[in-house]
Amino acid sequence: QVQLVESGGGLVQAGGSLRLSCAASGSIFGIKSMGWYRQAPGKQRELVAVITSGRSRNYADSVKDRFTISRDNTNNTVYLQMNSLKPEDTAVYYCNADLFQSYFRGSQEYWGQGTQVTVSS
Repeated sequence: QVQLVESGGGLVQAGGSLRLSCAASGSIFGIKSMGWYRQAPGKQRELVAVITSGRSRNYADSVKDRFTISRDNTNNTVYLQMNSLKPEDTAVYYCNADLFQSYFRGSQEYWGQGTQVTVSS
């Protein structure tokens, strides 16, 4: 069994910063990629940022130059540093991991429970 546990959400004023963390635990052989998605009320879930095991990073255009994703491979943890936050960043942020539980099986995706980020104007 694999668990993703997120932390770091909250309420912040526009222009402020927050740092999200997500730790993966359980039966993990290796992790291909970890990332963050978000879902605002009435909208579809969208990719925010993703980082591969080789530390290649991709960001949504809306967060480039404001958000930074990083990863601690030793502790299977991914971070999202969010600066210059805007009210439109308000959403539930979900951690995602694409990982292997054994050498012989393909990778599977797992999701965290979500953490609320609210940016007031």
